Amino acid sequence: MRTVVFGSQGQLGRDLCPLLPGEVIPLSRTDIDLTAEDEILGKLTSLKPNLVVNCAAYNFVDKAESEPQSAFAVNAWAARTIAESCRNLGIKIVHFSTDYVFGLDETRCEPWLETDAPGPVSVYGLSKLAGEYLVRSICPDNLVIRTCGLYGVWGTGGKGGNFVETMLKLAAQGKPLRVVDDQRCTPSYTADVAAATVRLINTGASGLFHITNAGDCSWYQFASEIFRIAGVSADLMPIKSKEFNAVARRPAYSVLNNGKLASLGLRCRSWNEAIHAYLAAREEQ
Repeated sequence: MRTVVFGSQGQLGRDLCPLLPGEVIPLSRTDIDLTAEDEILGKLTSLKPNLVVNCAAYNFVDKAESEPQSAFAVNAWAARTIAESCRNLGIKIVHFSTDYVFGLDETRCEPWLETDAPGPVSVYGLSKLAGEYLVRSICPDNLVIRTCGLYGVWGTGGKGGNFVETMLKLAAQGKPLRVVDDQRCTPSYTADVAAATVRLINTGASGLFHITNAGDCSWYQFASEIFRIAGVSADLMPIKSKEFNAVARRPAYSVLNNGKLASLGLRCRSWNEAIHAYLAAREEQ
């Protein structure tokens, strides 16, 4: 078994590569330009993998509003090129998408199923939705995984840090923290998402699946729990999304239903347990 992993230096890629069976070939942005079609086909032709996992993404949510071409270049058109190349070479793809494909239904208060109609409210979300549609339409046997609110001990390859590290850093600096309490999702530990992904791959599954930790919370509740577990005193106050005034809209409710995953006997622990584990792993590292 030989697997090529695009986006191998991101949080998810770093946790996923050691868990995949057989030979794993990690490829970062320094190894390949995902906006160069010929380069993707040439690389896959020479490496001859049995499986391709695409963790790569343009994930600058606010920046994407003014740089739609950049977001679509990686999240949609590169995904299409990878899928077409893999179809021609007879290779299956595992492609990662996001909870940000939802958000248009502002009245939603029940976890989203894979069969629910998406409705993104940002350029980033739209670009990711286009990517998952392209990957699935080019070859129905491909596996697309939506996840949510990722954080991992390796930080993020493109943006640097993650929500947990940002909160702890700002608290240590004594800065006031104003975190939104009207956006509900499921912050998910990349170690858990990676482990569940490998187990799902081993079942031979295809199609669309949701993988997150269990339960849900607001970003304010998540920040509060981080500080409680870490024993950190912080100047933390809840605010509304309108007060935060981000460039891009975020979904008010983007909790993903993991029932389809559970039907295969696969589950992730709760987000509360996961943040405990993350902070412990962070201390060890």
